[in-house]
Amino acid sequence: MAAPVNIIVGSHVWVEDRVLAWIDGEVTRINGQELHVHTTKGKTIVTNVSKVFPKDTEAPPGGVDDMTRLSYLHEPGVLQNLATRYELNEIYTYTGNILIAINPFQRLPHLYDTHMMEQYKGAGFGELSPHVFAVADVAYRAMINEGKSNSILVSGESGAGKTETTKMLMRYLAHLGGRSGVEGRTVEQQVLESNPVLEAFGNAKTVRNNNSSRFGKFVEIQFDKSGRISGAAIRTYLLERSRVCQISDPERNYHCFYLLCAAPPEDREKFKLESPQSYHYLNQSKSFALEGVNDAHEYLATRRAMDIVGIGEEEQEAIFRVVAAILHLGNVEFAKGKEIDSSVLKDEKSRFHLNVTAELLMCDAKSLEDALIKRVMVTPEEVITRTLDPEAALGSRDALAKTIYSRLFDWIVEKINSSIGQDPNSKSLIGVLDIYGFESFKHNSFEQFCINFTNEKLQQHFNQHVFKMEQEEYTKEAINWSYIEFVDNQDVLDLIEKKPGGIISLLDEACMFPKSTHETFAQKLYQTFPKNKRFIKPKLSRTSFTISHYAGEVTYLADQFLDKNKDYVVAEHQDLLTASKCPFVVGLFPPLPVESSKSSKFSSIGSRFKLQLQSLMETLSTTEPHYIRCVKPNNVLKPAIFENLNIIQQLRCGGVLEAIRISCAGYPTRRTFDEFLLRFGVLYPDVLDGNYDEKVACQMLLDKMGLKGYQIGKTKVFLRAGQMAELDARRAEVLGNAARVIQRQMRTYIAQKEYISIRRAAIQLQACWRALSACKQFEQLRREAAAVKIEKDFRCFVARKSYQTLRASTIKLQTGLRAMAARDEFRYRKQTKAAIFIQAHYRCYKAYSYYRSLKKAVLYTQCGWRRRVARKELRELKMAARETGALKEAKDKLEKRVEELTWRLQLEKRLRTELEETKAQETAKLQEALRLMQIQIDEANAKVIKECEAARKAIEEAPPVVKETPIIVQDTKKIDTLTAEVGSLKALMQYQKQEIEEARKSLIEANLKNDDLIKKFEDAEKRAYQLQESNQRLEEKLLNMESENQVLRQQALTMSPTGKSISARPRTMIIQRTPENGNVQNGETRVATPETTHAISNLREPESEEKPQKSLNEKQQENQDLLIKCITQDLGFSSGKPVAAVLIYKSLLHWRSFEVERTTVFDRIIQTIASAIEVQDSNDVLGYWLCNTSTLLTLLQHTLKASGAAHMTPQRRRSSSASLFGRMSQGLRASPQSAGLPFLNGRVLGKLDDLRQVEAKYPALLFKQQLTAFLEKIYGMLRDNLKKEISPLLGLCIQAPRTSRSSLVKGRSQANAVAQQALIAHWQSIVKSLDNYLKTMKANFVPPFLVRKVFTQIFSFINVQLFNSLLLRRECCSFSNGEYVKSGLAELEQWCCYATEEYAGTAWDELKHIRQAVGFLVIHQKPKKTLNEITNELCPVLSIQQLYRISTMYWDDKYGTHSVSSEVISSMRVMMTEDSNNAVSSSFLLDDDSSIPFSVDDISKSMPQVEIGDIEPPPLIRENSSFVFLHQRAE
Repeated sequence: MAAPVNIIVGSHVWVEDRVLAWIDGEVTRINGQELHVHTTKGKTIVTNVSKVFPKDTEAPPGGVDDMTRLSYLHEPGVLQNLATRYELNEIYTYTGNILIAINPFQRLPHLYDTHMMEQYKGAGFGELSPHVFAVADVAYRAMINEGKSNSILVSGESGAGKTETTKMLMRYLAHLGGRSGVEGRTVEQQVLESNPVLEAFGNAKTVRNNNSSRFGKFVEIQFDKSGRISGAAIRTYLLERSRVCQISDPERNYHCFYLLCAAPPEDREKFKLESPQSYHYLNQSKSFALEGVNDAHEYLATRRAMDIVGIGEEEQEAIFRVVAAILHLGNVEFAKGKEIDSSVLKDEKSRFHLNVTAELLMCDAKSLEDALIKRVMVTPEEVITRTLDPEAALGSRDALAKTIYSRLFDWIVEKINSSIGQDPNSKSLIGVLDIYGFESFKHNSFEQFCINFTNEKLQQHFNQHVFKMEQEEYTKEAINWSYIEFVDNQDVLDLIEKKPGGIISLLDEACMFPKSTHETFAQKLYQTFPKNKRFIKPKLSRTSFTISHYAGEVTYLADQFLDKNKDYVVAEHQDLLTASKCPFVVGLFPPLPVESSKSSKFSSIGSRFKLQLQSLMETLSTTEPHYIRCVKPNNVLKPAIFENLNIIQQLRCGGVLEAIRISCAGYPTRRTFDEFLLRFGVLYPDVLDGNYDEKVACQMLLDKMGLKGYQIGKTKVFLRAGQMAELDARRAEVLGNAARVIQRQMRTYIAQKEYISIRRAAIQLQACWRALSACKQFEQLRREAAAVKIEKDFRCFVARKSYQTLRASTIKLQTGLRAMAARDEFRYRKQTKAAIFIQAHYRCYKAYSYYRSLKKAVLYTQCGWRRRVARKELRELKMAARETGALKEAKDKLEKRVEELTWRLQLEKRLRTELEETKAQETAKLQEALRLMQIQIDEANAKVIKECEAARKAIEEAPPVVKETPIIVQDTKKIDTLTAEVGSLKALMQYQKQEIEEARKSLIEANLKNDDLIKKFEDAEKRAYQLQESNQRLEEKLLNMESENQVLRQQALTMSPTGKSISARPRTMIIQRTPENGNVQNGETRVATPETTHAISNLREPESEEKPQKSLNEKQQENQDLLIKCITQDLGFSSGKPVAAVLIYKSLLHWRSFEVERTTVFDRIIQTIASAIEVQDSNDVLGYWLCNTSTLLTLLQHTLKASGAAHMTPQRRRSSSASLFGRMSQGLRASPQSAGLPFLNGRVLGKLDDLRQVEAKYPALLFKQQLTAFLEKIYGMLRDNLKKEISPLLGLCIQAPRTSRSSLVKGRSQANAVAQQALIAHWQSIVKSLDNYLKTMKANFVPPFLVRKVFTQIFSFINVQLFNSLLLRRECCSFSNGEYVKSGLAELEQWCCYATEEYAGTAWDELKHIRQAVGFLVIHQKPKKTLNEITNELCPVLSIQQLYRISTMYWDDKYGTHSVSSEVISSMRVMMTEDSNNAVSSSFLLDDDSSIPFSVDDISKSMPQVEIGDIEPPPLIRENSSFVFLHQRAE
């Protein structure tokens, strides 16, 4: 990573930061080699130009999948890319062929389910998003294709996720090549189930990880020639033995100790165990429990896992007995003895633990005590026994504990390997290495030394592999390259392992001398490596040394090196445990060879580990390596925390940055031609205007820029370090100049626009002022005209007022005169009108009385007639009720209703009669009263006349005095009284009229209700009949199915091994109709049993019986042969109906093949169909037979019924025939039979409704089932053929094909048209395939129902494939690609419209997932959309997991728009977390449904009526007399 060049003011760069490692900022000033950078945190930093790196401002917002595609491949760029992807839960990233996996510290189950495995199966490396499955798939495919073993190296520090990654690799490899293992378990399952056991005995809590593996593991998965797993083996490396005896706070010892202390009480009592705080090996640390872990449950889980991997109950008891013995042994303490340098047990507590240890190990307690505090030295002269001081005795105790635990762990690994099993004949394997990463702590001891030695070895292997891959890339692109130097760590390896003179050799040498100490060992190192640049002597320490590793300097403390390197078993310990009475303990310590048993021979752990490592490296060198670097993002082990400094250190230790440095040493920047032209085409626009090839265009552009040292490959441009920054600087300059031109033009436009606006405002102001002046002048003229008008109007007003006064006086005088005349006229007319009014009312009353009597007579006549009609209908209903019991209740109700209506009618009649009589009486009374009143009025008038005459005479005679006449007043009162009575009589008469009208209305309503009841009764009768009919059909169908099952069960019992074979059954034959045995009634077949055959043989001679039967069988066989020969040909179709299906159906029906117990014709038909579809792989043939089988199956469905349904049918038919409609329908159904027409000689029925049901036997029912199976098989073959045809095209349709830039230049319409045509070529190929299939099925008259089902499933398949590919390939989740897929979906929609709903059905709706996903990709302003709008309006079908996947993978390569807002992303994360907690499926992939989506009943209901009577027989059988029945037509 060389220092950048072409840094100018305004450049965006990365600057070192103590907290964030790197921080981005903008260069504000340059002083020579000094840069002033304003960071995004608001600070200004002054730094040297060599310490900054350019930032790619055009990097995708979601990062890149492969970091070799970064524009600037340097440390801050790598860190920023990883941080961006980690924020989006994209935990996997490639660096070339290296996979970097960042531990998410949360569950992401959707990344590892079966759907995801299927997607990565066979996919090219880099084609889909980075994933651990991709690495495993590449390794597996390379092993299968090249026959070479592969290895996957998983490394990282404690807590980085190595073990989980290894599990995922194992799962995927077993998915690809799994086989059934012992007791049905696969090898992969056994290896995974061994993990809990190995974790219990090999994992412990450390400062960095609660479940840290304290050993390395290499799993070899063996494969056979066919790529199936044939065996596996587990190798372990460098178990941390010292942890058994010595731990530091807050770490823990191995899990198994704590699990045993949390065991059930009976187990703890058996081993005499207490709490972990009671044991010295556990209470050195105050950490006894893990957060979120229940040791009691883990103990039981471990015991179950041990059962699964093949460790028996007795062996488990022995294992935990040894673990308990180690805990008790740690509590044995020593004190000084009476003699010098001697020791004894400290107290009774120590004695108790010693006895318990001896009891658990099943050895002698005294022997155990002697083995701990005594040593026997054998000399040629004598055997010397010496005692150990307390400190040495403690060392002896710890050595025994470490030895026992180490042997126990090795035994468990061996047991697991033997349980899994290995394949000695296997030639290929895939190794998965799960080993500790580089370690550098405050205090580093012998374990860290061995671990870092391992990582140095692996780093050398890694560097060589990366270097090799780099050179292969250059060779692949055919560019000139020279040797690239990289840091080789061979000198560090020589320092550690060289013989003689290496650190391990010097350590072994020091361990062999009894008087050597850690100080003498350190001094030896100082003297041996004084000038080695990799070895550093600390200034303030005499027992430590520093080694400069590839990942940094590490200082080791040599205090424990000698003790931890010694790996020998003390002879006393060996003798003690060999003499144990426990076979398991004895098996842990097999007897030593004779020469080694005499003394304690030294064995070096370092040398043994070096040999193991050498063997591992030899294995790896024979394999093709693949690397996975696991990274721990933070030390608090929580999700969504990304610690830059911590990750940078891990990338350095993992060699990732070294791999990047190797890439930078050559050509760190690589861009494909189209990407390069897209970014830097602005530097040389002429090259885009011309029709140049992309490679030539890139060459011209680079030459134009004057760059040197670059290389042009076959598909990419390779740039040296710094050249990308130089091109970016020139591009920024060009874009800056263009921006200034745009700004200048914009300012000109704004100034011109402002001038035009001011000018327009001035003109407007002038116009307004002129308008104001005109308005004032107009106002003056208007005022003058108004004054003249006022004068004129005033004079007019005065004249009008004078005229109006005169006119009003005249009118008033005339009014008075006319009023006098009018009042006189009014008085006269009023009297006349009163008389006319009285006459009119009287005449009205008279006419109304006549009308009412006439209406009463009419109503009476109508009621009588209706009663007569109702009684007639009642008689008819009573007659119908006698014939049906089901309507008796309705009849009773109707009779009651009629009686009630009759009673009400009589009641109303009686009331009406009484009312009429009352009215007549009242009328008579009123008429009499009126007559009397009239007489009184006449008398009163006469008296008035007389009195008036008398008064006149008196007036004439008397003086002129006016007097009131009292009689007149009295008469007037009488008249008023009579008038009031007449009014009351009128009111009463009106009331009576209203009552009569109400009675008439109630009668009409009653009649209407009666009519409604009659209609409802008729409707109820119809519905009852329909329900009976449907119920009858359902009962018949159920009974047919039950009888069919019964027949099949009986047949199965007959054909079972315990029963007789088919050939042993009584022979049956079909009795033909003859004059002797009579006609077979109703076309039913009589099957002759042995008894009936014997009875018939009495009527005939035996010789004359066999000949006709034999000739009959031969004739039937010939007919069957002719039928089979005929249907093997393509008979085609007649009026859209398949000839073969109708021919088979008619022939079988005529031959009565459905009603016989034994026949071979069904098997021959099935074999013919099978041979036709197996030999022919043509879709045309499949469509032909799909139509025939579906038609034939529909005919059988309507014809066949099980033989057990006959005795139930008459009863159901009688129950349905009780009504009038039932008898009519029964008569119609029975009419063909009652006509006496024999079935065989009668006419063939032409419609499905007229098909006669036949009682089918077992062969016919079996034939129907076989035909159903072949229909489903043919349907599946047609569907799968179409899937196979469009599957390769779907892989090309999900991503838009790359087009050259020259074809998309403005002004080239012809090139654009060609490019657009090329874009949808793959979609048009799919449409063409769909069209061909549709034409084929139409040509073969496949039922539209089946065609709809085929295309519905095909569109569902397209939806699944496109949607899953979209979610797995980030390059597909772009705006332009969304537009491309949307245009392709439009082609499919257009095809659905062309195919019409009859054949396409709801196929278009099956694309709802991909349609909504693509619609989401191509909408603008995604950041403004809320989560509610997205989930409810835009994408209601998509799940939260799918929306989150699309939102995080989206990038816009066309308009530069952004994805949804961070708030929406956060809300999605919360919802996904809730779903995972609620055990909701979190898979974002879809499943493809390959089931058969229909049943026989569905086909029968969907197919129209089949006219089988008008089919023309084929030429082969047209002239054959045996098939003359085919010529008979339906009437």
